[in-house]
Amino acid sequence: MTVELALAAQKLRFDENGLIPVIVQDAQSKAVLTLAYMNEESFLRSVETKETWFWSRSRQELWHKGATSGNTQRIVSMQVDCDSDALVVQVVPNGPACHTGAYSCFSGELLAGEKELEKGEAGERFAILGELEELIAKREAERPEGSYTTYLFEKGVDKILKKVGEEAAEVIIAAKNRSHEELRYEASDLLFHLLVLLREQKLPLDDVLAELRGRR
Repeated sequence: MTVELALAAQKLRFDENGLIPVIVQDAQSKAVLTLAYMNEESFLRSVETKETWFWSRSRQELWHKGATSGNTQRIVSMQVDCDSDALVVQVVPNGPACHTGAYSCFSGELLAGEKELEKGEAGERFAILGELEELIAKREAERPEGSYTTYLFEKGVDKILKKVGEEAAEVIIAAKNRSHEELRYEASDLLFHLLVLLREQKLPLDDVLAELRGRR
């Protein structure tokens, strides 16, 4: 263990049981995948291996996420809160996060309400892209039978690329036809398949938006 790792662990405030809560978040879709706990050893192993390790409170033992299922989580970043007693770990998941086979452990809706959209609020204007990105991530992890998105992921990158090319060509044809209805439909198809490609390549939409902001 390096001195830097030891110092990082010392800065954390573990509870009376030697544990710290960890929120695991998909680095790409930003969906919350699970809430788990780390002790000092699992924290250090997570940092050293760049994959999530936790402490099981029920089994009273260390566990490497995905060691048996193959659904590992590659760590992209770690953040500690202002009190140093909770962590947010952003990961690239290799399959479902939940033991049930679900993409996220947080799938049960307790309270749902509609938020009114505010005019001119860019975040709400493009909220559908974030929702779609999360849904595509869910489809990739869970692979539900009969889903078109599942079909694309199972066929692989060549099929996804072919669809992106086809939809781009359809957008061109629609524009040449001067048909707003046709262009709206084909542009939607293109955006969907582009988001599927970004997921397959593990490139967050946020990175593309950051590139656009940088160019501006």
